[in-house]
Amino acid sequence: MRVGVLLNERGGVEALGKLADDVRRAVDDGFSSAWMSQIFGVDALTALAVAGSGVPGIELGTAVVPTYPRHPAVLAQQARTTALALQGRLTLGVGLSHKIVIEDMYGYDFGRPLRHMDEYLSVLAPLLEGENASFTGETLRGAIGLSVPNEGRVPLLLAALGPKMLKLAAERADGTVLWMTGPVTVREHITPTIAAAAEAAGRDAPRVVCVLPVCVTGDVERAREQAGKTFEVYGMLPSYRAMMDREGVDGPKDLALVGDEDAVAAKLEELAEAGVTDFVAAEYMPGDRRTREFLKTVTAK
Repeated sequence: MRVGVLLNERGGVEALGKLADDVRRAVDDGFSSAWMSQIFGVDALTALAVAGSGVPGIELGTAVVPTYPRHPAVLAQQARTTALALQGRLTLGVGLSHKIVIEDMYGYDFGRPLRHMDEYLSVLAPLLEGENASFTGETLRGAIGLSVPNEGRVPLLLAALGPKMLKLAAERADGTVLWMTGPVTVREHITPTIAAAAEAAGRDAPRVVCVLPVCVTGDVERAREQAGKTFEVYGMLPSYRAMMDREGVDGPKDLALVGDEDAVAAKLEELAEAGVTDFVAAEYMPGDRRTREFLKTVTAK
């Protein structure tokens, strides 16, 4: 199981410079990948292109870019340009986001998410492969080719939790990227569902990229309390709530990997045995250095 790190968004006018420092540190600390979320701050693809272009030797990915606000051809163009800046080290993670964001904030109809993603990938996927796209569906259409001079394809991951979306990820992407999904759910639901769909489609074994909060500490109660506060909103979003119910936990605080070095190492082993191909650590405790020191020992193995 490869180990990556989630890049925390930086504030201020020097945000991109600080982000570049974080990417360099990730390389120095031995991480195989570094990932950035697309929420309401800096644009993730633009930020990775700027911060990562001068830092070789590490995969950079988005986890994830919402699809609804951008036409798939526009996203493909931006992703391929970012991949060009990163010398082919970009992995594009995309996802639906949530009704509260897409419908209530952006004003798009969130009524047929599976249909939307299926049709979105019909335009996005071929363009990421360097091919032309020609598709007319019920929710979108696109007939376009791009001339961005990439030497290869841009790998694609799909945020997928339900069976139908996991099947789509297996058939149309290189795998899935998960958030707030625990080891029991990965072992009993995510991995068997996506692996079976990939095999049935004659596709390579899919990547399962799992992002979870991590804190190596002797004060477990404090760390879990902080996780509960920091990630509280995710326990209220239906897609993640369904995964927490499947896992049998009350909320995000119970999904965080918290404890001493041995306890967190055991959790990482459990995730690897469940089928996670890439674990991405989301460090969240202010002033925490012990977690990074532990992760460095894991990446060195």
